[in-house]
Amino acid sequence: MAATAETLAAAARIVREGKKIVCFSGAGLSAPSGVGTFRDPGDGWWSRHDPMKLASPEGFAEDPDLVMKWYAARRRQMAEADPNAAHLALAHRPDLIQITQNTDDLLDRAGCTDIIRLHGSINGDRCHANCGHVEMIDMHDPPGHRSCPCCGAAGMRPTVVWFGEALPAGAWSEAEDAARNCDVFIVVGTSAVVYPAAGLIAAAGHSGATIIVVNRDPSGASEIAHLELLGSADEILPEILAEG
Repeated sequence: MAATAETLAAAARIVREGKKIVCFSGAGLSAPSGVGTFRDPGDGWWSRHDPMKLASPEGFAEDPDLVMKWYAARRRQMAEADPNAAHLALAHRPDLIQITQNTDDLLDRAGCTDIIRLHGSINGDRCHANCGHVEMIDMHDPPGHRSCPCCGAAGMRPTVVWFGEALPAGAWSEAEDAARNCDVFIVVGTSAVVYPAAGLIAAAGHSGATIIVVNRDPSGASEIAHLELLGSADEILPEILAEG
């Protein structure tokens, strides 16, 4: 059922009374800005290519040119996108901790500062051979497949976490700590089926946090949500995060 005036008011009251609030976001947060997701139906990124050829070490080894061409398209799309009302509403609440699965920089550009990135950032490239070289890239004119300028290995790849790779240990530790020590956990725009990240929702619930889910459709978090608000994040978050 779509969010109603009553459920929005109830969520806003929970947020106002919260002492430690965490927002756990996924692709649905940035979708209103025009950033496509892997799981979009029809014309979405997921339907165009095998995701394991686009976002895995094995796919990169098999066809690095295809992977980097796909990421170039993603980067140009993200560069043209602007933060939407949901990003801006979050930025107006600096007391919130942001845990995000997104790799775009829209939270940053909106003005958020306390951001824990579970899946890295698409704004940079690093040496796939792990020599330690990292460089920022021009999102409007991203490079294609190229060798590392430091060690010469054939493979600069985005500074994102691919399927089969471990999450950054530091970010994961921070996220777990935040989830287990909050009293309100807002889940925004995620299918809640990608683990281990989705496990943070249950961790917060088990620690006593009130779980508020904001998503266009029912998700893997629906059954453990104390309050589920179905609709677009850019319409719902400004309503429930407004102070006063």
